[in-house]
Amino acid sequence: MTLRLFDSTSKECGRFLDALTSRRGDSGGSVDRDVAAIIEAVRRRGDRALIELTRKFDGVKLTPASLRVSADELAAARDALPRADRRALELAARRIAEFHRHTLEQSFSYRDSLGMRLGQMVRPLARVGIYVPGGMGAYPSSVLMNAIPARVAGVREIVMVSPATKDGDRSVALAAAAIAGVDEVYRIGGAQAIAALAYGTASIRPVDKVVGPGNAWVQAAKRMVYGVIDIDKMAGPSEVLVVADAQAHPEWVAADLIAQAEHGSGDESAVLVTPSRPLALAVVAAIDRALTDLPRAAAVARVLAKRGAAVVVRNLEEAFALANRIAPEHLELDIANPARWLKHVTAAGAVFVGARSPAPLGDYLAGPNHVLPTGGSARFASPLGAYDFLKRTSIIEASAGALKALGPAVARLARMEGFEGHARAMELRLGPTTSHVARIRRTSTRRTRKEKGGAAGTQVSINSASTGKPND
Repeated sequence: MTLRLFDSTSKECGRFLDALTSRRGDSGGSVDRDVAAIIEAVRRRGDRALIELTRKFDGVKLTPASLRVSADELAAARDALPRADRRALELAARRIAEFHRHTLEQSFSYRDSLGMRLGQMVRPLARVGIYVPGGMGAYPSSVLMNAIPARVAGVREIVMVSPATKDGDRSVALAAAAIAGVDEVYRIGGAQAIAALAYGTASIRPVDKVVGPGNAWVQAAKRMVYGVIDIDKMAGPSEVLVVADAQAHPEWVAADLIAQAEHGSGDESAVLVTPSRPLALAVVAAIDRALTDLPRAAAVARVLAKRGAAVVVRNLEEAFALANRIAPEHLELDIANPARWLKHVTAAGAVFVGARSPAPLGDYLAGPNHVLPTGGSARFASPLGAYDFLKRTSIIEASAGALKALGPAVARLARMEGFEGHARAMELRLGPTTSHVARIRRTSTRRTRKEKGGAAGTQVSINSASTGKPND
């Protein structure tokens, strides 16, 4: 049996859920040490370090001239695609762009009741980097999902990095870059690529933000350069949780669990939660049948044995409570009347409503982004969107009436925090009746009177001396 079967109340299930929901944090240990050294090497030696590290980790010899993929190479990769493949990528690109136009934020401005103009300017980032992993194959979908929202947001320069390969054909990823409108593509990957995007080299100008998934070294590098540039999120292995009831097709559920388990990291998770024990048993059997002729069957079986399970719960209410606890990247609702259960979902990266909405539909071309929060971060994080490529600037324009109404409270709040300078900066604009300005004026008047008095007394003394009798 490839997939374990648990009752939700059992100790074994409790241990499985505890392991599944232990949040993935920093990579730590040797990964962090290695990544820190790589980043420092790229900062100090730029292109030379990139070339050396690419040869060391990817087995590919590059020169400064060959780091960048030329525009002609991108166009040639696009034009060489079989017509059906190109149409599929272009269909996905159109649908992704259409959806992400709806995620754009707009600048706004208004005047409040005091006459103060308040607002926010929304502007695109100038230059962003997208990381497209190598690993077991080319990922044109990652190119589209990362680059198109940036283009929709109005980013002027989109830079793609992806590991160089000796053997694998990456032409389809290059074709996707051409279709998505990527401006620059470089044959570098790993932590060194993130360092180059953050700090720049002679060949690569730095960016404002890096987005995209990657292995533990890539994620550690993103974390370490955050603050120098922005990043999207810490991406982890793929996850799916299927909530299903007795009406679900066992073969469909089994296929969806397998689909997310085959990504290749070995740490994916695939969980079925159902109130139907017969369905759970049928899904377990369907998985075993499906793996008999799956190309990556052995790797999938290892994933399912490590982080896969069918959990039998008492009812759908318990199923959704468990789903919200896990906060999966992909949540499929293969149940009767699934839309009415959406209100029960509080933590998921994407929700696939109904049996005809499998997660692979969202992975490629439904339109919403497949870059989703993982590792339980769906409790607080969101999918990648055009909004991730925008920055916001607040606008504050006060009127005389607003200053008069709000200024005294500003000064009082500043003094509550011990910032006298803040208070005085406010009160100087409020006129002579404010406490600080009035105090300054009173102090100035007393000083002037004292100085005048002192000067007069000295003058009298001088006069007395000058008019006194000689030799007194």
